[in-house]
Amino acid sequence: MTGDHDVLEAFLELSATLTGYSRFRLRGTGQAEPYLETTRDASGDGVLADLLATSAEVHATAAGDEGVLDRGLRARILSDDRLGPVARNVIKMWFVGTWYQLPQEWRDAHATRAPDATHVVSPASYTEGLLWPTIGANPPGAKGQGYGTWAAPPRLDLP
Repeated sequence: MTGDHDVLEAFLELSATLTGYSRFRLRGTGQAEPYLETTRDASGDGVLADLLATSAEVHATAAGDEGVLDRGLRARILSDDRLGPVARNVIKMWFVGTWYQLPQEWRDAHATRAPDATHVVSPASYTEGLLWPTIGANPPGAKGQGYGTWAAPPRLDLP
């Protein structure tokens, strides 16, 4: 990865795989850049570079095979003591818009950074969290449902 654009694209590739949402959908939240910066600030350039490099290797090895990709992510990223907690934080951040402080064991082993504190990433991160489309709801008090939605009963798609 040579530039910020390449790093952002690699972060989006990893995020799309971790969340199950497309890169297009993730870009549409307007939160890709703030989430990348939050991850970099909290975990450090070295950890972020290793996370994205490992993700690129896993994606290349999988060559489109979702089973191989899933096993690779679990074995090389999510189970890794250094990369796993950061990847899990990226997942949580996309869904709820909050960066959660990394576990104390991780902080003891890989350095404590001041930006690694639990915080809401941006004012828009709450309303743009993937939690809302996942459960089929709008964030209460922050995003209206649209004109005339009160005219029809709520639609619940339960399994």
